Amino acid sequence: MKLKSILLGAIATVSFTAGAMAQDVTLRVHQFLPAQAPIPSQAITPWAEAIQEQSDGRIAVELYPAMQLGGAPDSLFAQAQDGVVDVIWTVLGYTPGRFPKSEVFELPFLMTNGEQTSAAFYNYVMDNSADEFESVHVIALHTHGPGLFHTKDPITSLEDLQGMKIRGGSRIISSMLGELGAEPIGMPVPQTTEALSRGVIEGTTVPWEVTPSLRIAELVTNHTGFSGENGLYTQTFGFVMNRGTYEGLPEDLKAVIDANSGLETSMMFGRVMDEADLVGLKIAQDAGNSIVTLDEAETERWKEASQSTIDQWFADMDAIGIDGEALYAAAQEAVAAEQ
Repeated sequence: MKLKSILLGAIATVSFTAGAMAQDVTLRVHQFLPAQAPIPSQAITPWAEAIQEQSDGRIAVELYPAMQLGGAPDSLFAQAQDGVVDVIWTVLGYTPGRFPKSEVFELPFLMTNGEQTSAAFYNYVMDNSADEFESVHVIALHTHGPGLFHTKDPITSLEDLQGMKIRGGSRIISSMLGELGAEPIGMPVPQTTEALSRGVIEGTTVPWEVTPSLRIAELVTNHTGFSGENGLYTQTFGFVMNRGTYEGLPEDLKAVIDANSGLETSMMFGRVMDEADLVGLKIAQDAGNSIVTLDEAETERWKEASQSTIDQWFADMDAIGIDGEALYAAAQEAVAAEQ
C-alpha cells in the first residue's frame, strides 16, 4: 500500500512537471485592488482562466493584486511599458498628462453607464488617441459606472458642497471638484478608507462598485447622485500588455490573446462595473444610509457650474497643440452611438 502511494505521488509529480514544461509563457498580471474587488475577481480572473483554457495550458497566468509586486498605482502603466510585469490594469488618470486625448471621457456629465461608455471609450481611443497606447498592447479600455458623492454630511444642493474636502481620483475630477466649490484632495482609491477614517477628507467621489471593498457605507452615511442619463463623471481604465511580451508570442498564442481583447472585452469590464454598482448600492440601502438623487433642476445647476471644467480642458489642450473641442465632440458622438 505504501509502495502504491509512492508510485501515485511520483506519477502526479511527473504530470505536474509535464504540464509546466508545456507552458510556452507565464504572464504576470499586476493591479492595485484587492483580489476580491469586482474587476479583479469578475473580469481579470475570468480573463486569465479563458486565456489558460484556450491556449491548452501553454499560457499560464499569475495574478498579483494590491500592488504585491511593488510600486504605487501610478507606476503600473510604466511597469507594463518597461516590461517589469507582463500585464497591468490601472486607472489612466493616475498618470496625469500621459493620456491627454483620452482623458476627455472624464469630463463632467458625458458618460452614461459602465458598459455603454466602455464601448464608446474603446472606439473613441481607436479612432482618436491610439497613439497614446503605442508603447503597449491594448487588451481592454473601459470606464466605471456613474461617479457620485459619498460624504459624512449630506449634499442636497450645490451649496452643501462648498468647502468640503473631497477625494478626487484624477486631474480632471479634482479640477471639477474645485470648480464646483469643494476642496479637492487627490489620491488613488486604495487610500480612501484611511483618509476617511482619519478625517483627512470629508467625502469621496467613487462609483457604487468600489464602495464595498473600501467600506464606504460604514464610514459615511450620505450618498448623492444625479438625475438624467449622464453621470457626474467617470474614470478611464487600461488593461494592457507589455508590447515585447505580446510580439514575442507565437502566432497561435497571439490569436488567443486577440480573441480575448478589444471591444467585447472592454464592454465586459464595463458590465462588471455596472453589476457591482447594484451590489454597492444595496449595501448602503441595507445600512439605512441616506441616498439622494438630485432632481432635474438641481442637476442642471451642477451641469452649468461644471461647464468651466470643460472650458478649462479645451484651454489646456489648446496649449499643447490639441484640438480639445473636436475631441470632445468625437467623445459625445461615441457615447451617443452606444445609447
